[in-house]
Amino acid sequence: MRQQYWIAFQSLITKEVHRFTRIWVQTLVPPAITMTLYFIIFGNLIGSRIGEMNGFSYMEYIVPGLIMMSVITNSYSNVASSFFSAKFQHNIEELLVAPVPNYVIIAGYIGGGVLRGLIVGFIVTVVSLLFVDLNIAHFGVIVATVLMTSIVFALGGLINAIYAQTFDDISIIPTFVLTPLTYLGGVFYSISLLPEFWQGVSKLNPIVYMVNAFRYGFLGVSDVGIGTSFGVLTVFITFLYGVAHYLISRGIGLRS
Repeated sequence: MRQQYWIAFQSLITKEVHRFTRIWVQTLVPPAITMTLYFIIFGNLIGSRIGEMNGFSYMEYIVPGLIMMSVITNSYSNVASSFFSAKFQHNIEELLVAPVPNYVIIAGYIGGGVLRGLIVGFIVTVVSLLFVDLNIAHFGVIVATVLMTSIVFALGGLINAIYAQTFDDISIIPTFVLTPLTYLGGVFYSISLLPEFWQGVSKLNPIVYMVNAFRYGFLGVSDVGIGTSFGVLTVFITFLYGVAHYLISRGIGLRS
C-alpha cells in the first residue's frame, strides 16, 4: 500500500514539474527578468544613493529579500493555478475517488510548488551574482528557511485554489494580500529604521520573519530572532496544512 502511495506522489510531482517546465518561458523566465530590473533600479541606481544598511551595501542587503520574494510568489502561484485548473477541468474528481490519502494529494501539489519556487529562487540567485558577491554565513539556515517558506505559500496557494470559483479568484489574494505583505516585509529596508510603533506593526507580518531569517543565512544579521522566525514558520505550516486537509476531506469547494 505504501508503494502505491509513493507511486501516486511521484506521479503528481512529475505532472506538476512537467506542467511548469513545459511552459518555462512563462513560468521561469519572467521572474528572472523582473528581479534583474529590481537589481538594476533598486540596487544600482537607488542603492548608490542610500549607501550602507546594517553594515552592508544596499545591494547586498536587499538581494536575500528579492530571492525570497521570487520564491514566495512562484510557490504560491504554481499551486493555486494548477489545483484550480484541475477543478475547472473536473480532473480533481479522479483524485478524490482514487484510493489515495488526502495527505498524498496535498504533498504532491505542494511538492510541485516547492520545486518551482526553489528553481526560480536558484535562477534569481544566479542573476544576482552578476550584480553583487553573495556571502553565506549560515548555509543550513538558508536551506531550512527557503524550504519552509516555500511550503507555507504553496499551502496558501492550495487553500486559495480550493475556495476559488473563477480564475479571477486566484489572483485576488496575490494582488491584495500577498504583494502588500511582501513589500512591507522588510525586503527593501530594515524594520529597525521604523518608529517603535510601526516596528511592532511590522512584526505582525509573517513575511518579516521569513525574509529576515533568509537574510541572516546570507549576511548574519536579522531584525528578529531566528528562533522566533522558525517558530512562526512551523506554526503557519501546521495551521495551513490542517486547514487544507480539512477542506479536502470535507470536499469543501471541490464537490458541486
